[in-house]
Amino acid sequence: MTASHPAYTAMELMACVAARMLEDRRTVLVGTGLPMIGAILAQRMHAPGLVIIFEAGGVGPRVPTLPVSVGDSRTFYHASAASSMHNVMSACQAGYVDFGFLGGAMMDRYGNLNTTVIGPWEAPEVRLPGSGGANDVGSLAQRTMIIIRQDTRRFVERVNFITTPGYIDGPGARERAGLPAGTGPYRVLTQLAVFDFDESTKQLRLRATHPGVSVAEVQAASGFKIQVADTLEVNAPPTEEERRLLHEIDPAGMVIGK
Repeated sequence: MTASHPAYTAMELMACVAARMLEDRRTVLVGTGLPMIGAILAQRMHAPGLVIIFEAGGVGPRVPTLPVSVGDSRTFYHASAASSMHNVMSACQAGYVDFGFLGGAMMDRYGNLNTTVIGPWEAPEVRLPGSGGANDVGSLAQRTMIIIRQDTRRFVERVNFITTPGYIDGPGARERAGLPAGTGPYRVLTQLAVFDFDESTKQLRLRATHPGVSVAEVQAASGFKIQVADTLEVNAPPTEEERRLLHEIDPAGMVIGK
């Protein structure tokens, strides 16, 4: 992680950046940890109409404090529906999920994610948990946002196994594979920066760095050459109100710390 600024921690910054990506009156399917915090913070700050969806079936809750998992009873608090995983994935397939939040063990320049094996399939160095609902989300959500730790072992030229498709191998590849047109990776958030994807090449592109992080540091933590946007932004630090709400959401400091 980047070194913490005296006024805020690296996790607080990432949570705020994640929250700012989410828009009001949209739907977001979130997983455990930082995606949850980002979605709840967005709902309390600038997106009161954001509909949060949990994989276990909670739809549209007003979560009081950070759940420990997607099946925690708090994910159904004041919810519009207490449904099921089948219902949630069906909504994703039907095109009703605007944003999906995913993590991964390994990602390549096209946003393909690997959570299956490290090394060759036949004799892997490490066998990972697999997809869960990640393939469904990355295949079918309108826009996929990825949170991943950035280093040369995780940002790789080509993933060992595509668990969740990004832009596969370039423009038009998702459509040729039968995935819905217009879907795919939207943003990537790491401990160093925020990335988007170049419209013409579908390759990862540096969009904004975190305060105090240089382009050289971002490139040094990648196993492939990263494109840089013509206008490079710097993510704004957390405000006092955002920090107050973060500690209200996560009072035990399970994710953002004390």
